[in-house]
Amino acid sequence: MEERIKKIRAALTEAGEAAIILSDNNRLYLSGFKSSAGIILVTRTSAYLIVDFRYGEAAKKSVEHLDVIVYDNLSRTLTPLIKKHRVKKVYFENDGVTLKQADRFKKLLKESDVKASFTTYLDNVINNMRIIKSKDEIKKIEKAQRITEEAYLEVLNYLKPGVKERDIALELEYLMRKKGAGGISFDLITITGKNTSRPHGVPGDNKIKSGDFFTMDIGALFDGYHSDMTRTVAIGQVSELQEKIYNIVLSAQLAALKSIKPGVTCGFVDKTARDIIDSEGYADAFGHSTGHGVGLDIHESPTVTVNNSRILSAGMVITCEPGIYLPDKFGVRIEDMVLVTEKGIKNFTKVPKELLIL
Repeated sequence: MEERIKKIRAALTEAGEAAIILSDNNRLYLSGFKSSAGIILVTRTSAYLIVDFRYGEAAKKSVEHLDVIVYDNLSRTLTPLIKKHRVKKVYFENDGVTLKQADRFKKLLKESDVKASFTTYLDNVINNMRIIKSKDEIKKIEKAQRITEEAYLEVLNYLKPGVKERDIALELEYLMRKKGAGGISFDLITITGKNTSRPHGVPGDNKIKSGDFFTMDIGALFDGYHSDMTRTVAIGQVSELQEKIYNIVLSAQLAALKSIKPGVTCGFVDKTARDIIDSEGYADAFGHSTGHGVGLDIHESPTVTVNNSRILSAGMVITCEPGIYLPDKFGVRIEDMVLVTEKGIKNFTKVPKELLIL
C-alpha cells in the first residue's frame, strides 16, 4: 500500500501540487480500508486518510501507512492541511466524480486560493497502477472465481423446464454468499430462450423450456474484488443451428485465448475472435468487445476491443467473451477470466465450456 502512495506522490511533479482521491474503489486501493465515505489527501511530503466518526476507530486500527484523521466538518479539517503543506493545485479523479462533489471541492479550495483540477491526469496515474495486479489482488480475484464456479455447478441442478429466470438468479446469489462472497459482481444475467439474444438481458418471469439455451453471466465479490464468467447451456436438446452457433463461438473464444500474451495488443485479441465469427457470416451478430479488465471494478482497463492499441503485459486480468446473438431466436456467449503471464495466460475459469445439454 505504501508503494502505491509513493507512486501518487511521484506524479506530483511541481511544488504545491497535491491529490485528493474521492472514489470508493480508488480509496480502497490506496488505503486498504473499505468505506462508503471519506477522502485521501496526498501531498509531496505527507498522506492522509480522512474519514468521519463511523469509520474512525476501525481506520486507526487498520491503516498504518496513512495518517488517519477523523472529521466532523470536512472544510475545517481540510483547509488547515492545505495551508500547512502550501498546496496551490489539487488533482482530482475525473471518472466517477459527481458534479455535486466537484462543485463542493472547487468552492472549498477557492476559499484558500487553490486550483482544483478535474482532468484525467490523476485517473491515468491510478489506472496505470491498478491495471497490473499484485499477488494479493490475484489471490482475491481467483477466490472470487472459485466461489462463482462452485455456485454455478450447484445451480445446474435447478435448470429444468418450468423454472423462472429470476429464481435462478436468486439461487445463484444465495449460493455465492453462502460460500463466502461479500456480494455479487453485478446484476446477474440468467436468461433463457429468445431472451438470450440480448447480451445484457434482464432475468424475469420467463420459464425455461426444453430446447432452450440458458445463459448465465455471473460473478462474485471477494474482499472487494470481482469475478466474471459466462456459460451457455442447453436444456433437453439442441437444433442444428444452435449447435452450429455454439461451436463457432467456442472456436472464436479458444482462438482468442490462445492469442493472449505479453506484447500483443488488445485489438489483436479482439480481431482474432471477430475474424472467426465474421468468416462464418455473423459479423453483424457480434456487436460488443471481446473483453475487459477486471479487479476492484467489474469493468476496468484494459478494454479488449478492436480499436484499442494498448499492449498487454504480465499482471493484467482480462475477460475473453465473444458471442453471437440472433434476434428473436437465441444467443450464445462464452466467457473466461484470465491472468496475463510472462508466457501466455493463467485461466482462472476451470469449469468446462463444451456444449452442455442438461
